[in-house]
Amino acid sequence: MMAVHGTDGVTGAVGGPSRHIPVLLTEVIETLNPQDGATYIDATFGAGGYTQAILEAADCVLLAIDRDPDAIAAGKALGERYSGRLTLAQGAFGDLEPLARAAGVEAADGITFDLGLSSMQLDEASRGFSFQNDGPLDMRMSRSGPSAADAVNSLAERDLARVIAVLGEERRARAVAKAIVMARQKQPIERTAALADIVSRVLGRRPDEKKHPATRTFQALRLYVNSELDELVRGLLAAERLLKDGGRLVVVTFHSLEDRIVKRFFASRSGHLARPSRHAPPAPEPEAAPSFKLLNRRALAPAAQEIARNPRARSARLRAGERTGARPLPADVANLGLPRLQVSSA
Repeated sequence: MMAVHGTDGVTGAVGGPSRHIPVLLTEVIETLNPQDGATYIDATFGAGGYTQAILEAADCVLLAIDRDPDAIAAGKALGERYSGRLTLAQGAFGDLEPLARAAGVEAADGITFDLGLSSMQLDEASRGFSFQNDGPLDMRMSRSGPSAADAVNSLAERDLARVIAVLGEERRARAVAKAIVMARQKQPIERTAALADIVSRVLGRRPDEKKHPATRTFQALRLYVNSELDELVRGLLAAERLLKDGGRLVVVTFHSLEDRIVKRFFASRSGHLARPSRHAPPAPEPEAAPSFKLLNRRALAPAAQEIARNPRARSARLRAGERTGARPLPADVANLGLPRLQVSSA
């Protein structure tokens, strides 16, 4: 979940007043349209901004999920404030269905996903997500399993290059991977500053360039370590199964790989999936009825005022759909735009 820091909108979210306000908050709540007596799932709890806004908008109940144990621990105060209406659960949103069942939620009237990182995760050097402040090269959202340092120091050069090229969309991935392998032969790469320096020396940086040259490499490693795109596909398919007829799914993305998957998911579920090429033969008529109705044909983006207040919000895009009464469609993962990435485990 990408966040803004400010004082307008929801206050008192986890982390303290003025600490965290999610992007596109107004648009998310208007699209979700919370109703009294309904059941909602915030699949990416983060600092609780969306959760609190939903609970304030209607007399409803809500299950909030996050794979980060720190987020769940920090959310206990919010759970006490909305006792009886808010349930917190730790886990990846790819496990949305079993987490919901365990919490007693058999079906939902609305589900939100706010992808990416929270400002707290980015700004806390010890989590290792950012090169802005030096810290251990970690990047694990759940604080368990192999870290980014494990990947950087153990993946074969060709696999490392593939991760950086596919998940980071870095054009010079081979050169970056080669430099990383050469550096780790001298000593393990264990700090964010060390990795950022290696990448910067390979790519260089123009004085007028706003984006740090290591941005794409760090994104690639984070997505790889946390299997974020695979989790996204699993989460979307689970949401399709959990939503009631008329239930709404609202998803906020922050980069092109996420947005492509979400766009193609809604397109495939609503009968609007475009042909891969104008020269390709027309796709056969779908045998099953659409499981979603699009709520916005084009993605919603933050207003200029919000971007000025929080530059991290500039790449945010909101897509949403309303569940029909049709049965969930088959999990056609091949058409959802999930990058093909075959590497040896770190």
